[in-house]
Amino acid sequence: MKKVITLFILLLTLSVCAQSQRFIYEYKFSIDSTARDVQETEIMFLDVIPKGSNFYSSDVFKSDSIWAAAMDMHVKRGIETDFSKIKFKGKIRYSVEKSYPDYSVIFFNSLGIDRYMVEERRKQKWKILPDKAKIGELAAQKAVCEFAGRKWTAWFTTDLLIQDGPSKFYGLPGLIVKLEDSSQTHSFELKGIKKLPEGYEWKNSGENGFNLIKLNETKYKQAFKDYCKDPMKSEKLMQAQSRDVLEIDDSGKLVKTSNAKRKEREMQLINQIKKENNILELDLLK
Repeated sequence: MKKVITLFILLLTLSVCAQSQRFIYEYKFSIDSTARDVQETEIMFLDVIPKGSNFYSSDVFKSDSIWAAAMDMHVKRGIETDFSKIKFKGKIRYSVEKSYPDYSVIFFNSLGIDRYMVEERRKQKWKILPDKAKIGELAAQKAVCEFAGRKWTAWFTTDLLIQDGPSKFYGLPGLIVKLEDSSQTHSFELKGIKKLPEGYEWKNSGENGFNLIKLNETKYKQAFKDYCKDPMKSEKLMQAQSRDVLEIDDSGKLVKTSNAKRKEREMQLINQIKKENNILELDLLK
């Protein structure tokens, strides 16, 4: 009987891993520690295919795709485009790609006009607990770990034998269906599963190439601190090199950024960064 059960689990694992699936998570977060009751919500996708997974914001992906198409029409085809009609949605600019079967993790994030690619070498050291619960329709078990400056509680299900999860999290004997930090200001919860088309692939974030800066974790942490101190540093450097930085004017056209607009944008960023004192990876602020 035990051999039959083992064989069934093996076949189930192979079947699940062979399929391309999208796991839809609801991410709730409070970015300002002084206003923890003010929570924002973003829908995140974990696309799993045989070679690995890609975790990203649904809204940001859609907005970026519309922007890229509009830029292609404007720059490459010379078609006049009203950029003011493009509505930018989503706040989670980062994405995380994992490669199977070694689960190597690559983190992509934008700081200002620069795009960073960071190889993540830290791993979660999970402690699996006997506690069990039902998350949605799935039977789940509890696990805890400390990662990136926070204490995390995860609930994973062996009903889905994929050792993956939201953001950089992975390594449990099943899919992470719920994840929450001890301050209860960051949480991810699985809300749906969608089968992806056969042969589905995503374009690696590193293939975009524009302003892609490859760093290790230590150098990225320094780059993050530098950005917080001077969020317009890269734009100022471009200006000093007589390179154009563009903005959308009131008529919806792309024009050179004026000094007044640049200063206004700088003050907005500085004020925004001051409020973002409860970011997901809290150790970046230390």
